[in-house]
Amino acid sequence: MDVCLSSAPQPARVGRAATCPDGCVEAVSEGALLTDGTEGPQGDSHETEPSLHSLQTFVPTDYASYTLEHYQFVGRKIIIQESIESYGAVVWPGIIELMQLFCFTDSHETEPSLHSLQTFVPTDYASYTLEHYQFVGRKIIIQESIESYGAVVWPGATALCEYLEEHTEELNLQDAKILEIGAGPGLVSIVASILGAQVTATDLPDVLGNLQYNLLRNTLKCTAHLPEVKELVWGEDLERNFPKSTFHYDYILASDVVYHHYFLDKLLTTMVYLSQPGTVLLWANKFRFSTDYEFLDKFKQVFDTTLLAEYPESSVKLFKGILKWD
Repeated sequence: MDVCLSSAPQPARVGRAATCPDGCVEAVSEGALLTDGTEGPQGDSHETEPSLHSLQTFVPTDYASYTLEHYQFVGRKIIIQESIESYGAVVWPGIIELMQLFCFTDSHETEPSLHSLQTFVPTDYASYTLEHYQFVGRKIIIQESIESYGAVVWPGATALCEYLEEHTEELNLQDAKILEIGAGPGLVSIVASILGAQVTATDLPDVLGNLQYNLLRNTLKCTAHLPEVKELVWGEDLERNFPKSTFHYDYILASDVVYHHYFLDKLLTTMVYLSQPGTVLLWANKFRFSTDYEFLDKFKQVFDTTLLAEYPESSVKLFKGILKWD
């Protein structure tokens, strides 16, 4: 029995909801017509089954502007009586996003869900916000926090996403093996995954929880390859964690990994180590400081470097690097 609340009686046939004078709605069987109460659904027994009104404990507030809004979750049509006269009588966008998150799968017992696949726990920042991006015809929702450099989408990431989207066929990303250095909240890895690539997103340990959360939220059940998340501390344990005999990548992606920090030499060492014959490194960066240009000079010494694109409005430059071989 489908039930909802309504304010006025209507006649109905099969497939529609018949509204009774007392405000309840009941499913109507084939051929039954409720216009004057002379006929009703066959096989229905109000004496043996509880009804909406027999279970109703609290009386709804008498708002003048009630409307019936329709939602679809878990294969069901859900009808909600709402009113704009109260904050508590409206389904807000955040609730819908939360329900979409819970309903990634029809069966949490037989299919993997976001939470069953979550290995790393997101850091408990107080200032998390949900930011919206649009790439490859998809709305991508990223959980960000200004409390960490690694939990914010920086300009280089959006520039690199634009380039990947606009040059998908040229780059041949379908089934390509990609590793992202300093993936942060994961926007670039998400876009690369949507474009069909096999992605490994890497960053420091404290970033991995939020990174994995964002990746699963935006790629689960809608990409050919579910992206992998791995810890990568620049310059440390590279051969142990990424042995050259096992790991080979078509592309190394990096965005806004160069800024005012003390690990630029280790970053370059990591870029060189991960690059093998056939590997293309795409590096997008907002140039802010003299140290950024100093890194670029060192980068050019070991990589054949091509400037692919410039974004003057954000001071971002996008380079392609192919490791020089002796």
